[in-house]
Amino acid sequence: MDWAAQWGWNVLNACLQLLTQPFYYISIIVVALGYRRQMLLERKLFHTRLHGWWPQTWRTVLTGLVAGLLISAVGLFVGAHLTAGTVISLWACTGLLMLLRVRYLCFAYAAGLLGVVQFVLSLADSWQPEGWVGDAVAVVRGLDMPALLLLVAVLHMAEALLLLWKRGMAATPMYFEGKRGRMVGGYRMEDYWPVPLLLLIPVQNGFSLPWPTLFGDQAGYMLAALPVIIGFSGLTTGRLPGHKAAQSARRLFLYSLVLLVLSLLAAWWNPLIIAAALFSFLAHEVLVWFDSYEENQISPLYVHPEEGLRVLAVLPGSPADELGITAGEAVYKVNGMLIRSREELHQALRVNAAFCKLEIRNHQGESKFMQRGLYEGEHHQLGMVLAPDTDVDWSVPTRQASIYQVITMRTGARRRKAAEPVPRLQGRVQKPLDM
Repeated sequence: MDWAAQWGWNVLNACLQLLTQPFYYISIIVVALGYRRQMLLERKLFHTRLHGWWPQTWRTVLTGLVAGLLISAVGLFVGAHLTAGTVISLWACTGLLMLLRVRYLCFAYAAGLLGVVQFVLSLADSWQPEGWVGDAVAVVRGLDMPALLLLVAVLHMAEALLLLWKRGMAATPMYFEGKRGRMVGGYRMEDYWPVPLLLLIPVQNGFSLPWPTLFGDQAGYMLAALPVIIGFSGLTTGRLPGHKAAQSARRLFLYSLVLLVLSLLAAWWNPLIIAAALFSFLAHEVLVWFDSYEENQISPLYVHPEEGLRVLAVLPGSPADELGITAGEAVYKVNGMLIRSREELHQALRVNAAFCKLEIRNHQGESKFMQRGLYEGEHHQLGMVLAPDTDVDWSVPTRQASIYQVITMRTGARRRKAAEPVPRLQGRVQKPLDM
């Protein structure tokens, strides 16, 4: 009972530490701003929104909290040598990298870079600077890199599972413009989760554990709060968001398994630390590069076929959603009229103001027939967001937003200049988008 009381007090103390640390609140604010920017972008492009920023924020925070509890349970068997200096070093390095690109808001880059810096400092062991520089050098030299990289591996396992569970549900449809001015629809997928961790750290006169830890013994531990943020960013123009998320999750899980093995080996043989650190951010960057390369090789999905109109997205709760129309399908006929443009779609819907019959072609090109009553006040396109035509007003660059754009709510959308009509894409042509 004494151990249970001491354990409960340490959990409460660690939770209070978490509430006093600004990093957790900063991560929640960044996530909320990202979702709000996404909503503003949807309004600009489509004059409506598909997602609400507040419901997505609290669901993300709640999911991150559950993930944090599970990872913290795993951490009870690790015994990582984390200190206040470790937390500050991680967040300081992450903050500097985040200024370059938002996707660097990932501990794979920060932990890997710290591992490389620690290796370089070990080669210059005689260098002992003074002042705050000397303090920073001492902190980096004292980092328990195997435990830190192991934590990164576990976090990415959790990220892969969360990505697989969410399956692109919060992906944002967008209009992209290539170098030749050809418009293509697609999705920007940006999912981030603030994850509060409670990890064991070795201290004198700490409580004992009834089991041995991976990086220490049973005696002398306390719980410490470590707020982190995990997430995924990607772009797809040739696949459904759910398929893209599932493939990315599998690759990310494989990456985390390899990093986990390298971290364990580095704990037993110190020279492997530099290999694990380099793999942490280089392999992560290779995943990002390969994903972009693969997207450029895939034919675009969200372009209009020769006959019909391609659906880019469907508004939740709309008539199209109730009918079961999904992204990537094509509206072929409305009330018996063949559809080749938005104007023809609107004209066909006005044939019968109280009822409509649709012929939809699914992803395999097979026809399915739907019918529904129409009511006053419903969306003029039944809630369908269609793939872009050549005369759309706004487009979005394919590059990821900077942290400055997220904080200042700059959507990055650009008003397109009036251009000569471009022939509609016939079928699926290879490599139509220049990114």
